[in-house]
Amino acid sequence: MHQPIKASLFAIVLTLAGTAIAQQPPARQDPETIRKVVEQFLRIQSAGLPGQVSISASALDERANLAACAAPEAFMPPGSRVWGRTTVGVRCAVPVTWTVYIPATIKVVAEYLTTAAPLAQGQVVMPQHLAKARGDLTQLPAGILTETSQALGRALAVSLPAGAPLRSDALRAQAAVLQGQTVRLTSAGAGFRISAEAKALNNAADGQVVQARTPSGQVVSGVAKNGGIVEVTY
Repeated sequence: MHQPIKASLFAIVLTLAGTAIAQQPPARQDPETIRKVVEQFLRIQSAGLPGQVSISASALDERANLAACAAPEAFMPPGSRVWGRTTVGVRCAVPVTWTVYIPATIKVVAEYLTTAAPLAQGQVVMPQHLAKARGDLTQLPAGILTETSQALGRALAVSLPAGAPLRSDALRAQAAVLQGQTVRLTSAGAGFRISAEAKALNNAADGQVVQARTPSGQVVSGVAKNGGIVEVTY
């Protein structure tokens, strides 16, 4: 009599245990894991940026209630960039499929160039014209220059007040040849080299095409070179 009762009780226990296991909800995705995946991804993507980079990603909304992912993968959505306020996507393929988008902020604190004094349009930038400031580059206009070599010898495209951040679009290559300047025409070939003077008819930076008029009135075209030289090819 006792054996059948014990067997029945054992069967009931197994049934209840199986029911309890079956009723357990599936594992949910840890929001902190998602945040860490985003920050690690942005650290790799921002490795080449100048200065001190700091990254912060928002936490996944607890209400998202995502199923746990074996290997969450971060990616940059179209139009996003690793700069300032941005958005990073995180997707899952195994064991379920989902995609979420996490806001993040990248700050880049570094030195950048400013004008040490008021500079006029057309003025050639010299070392004494430059100063440095330090700040978050992501909060400054695009094209901010960070190295002195990026500005020296170039001319101002616009006038700037003292202390203005120096941008690449505010500078242009210094003219190698100026309109009205006496230039040296040079031409060389197999067994010959010709050199003559002429008057430049337009401004041109190094490597640009310039026209010049010879004393006889002939107009020739050539490539401007620093030092008032125009190379003519026939």
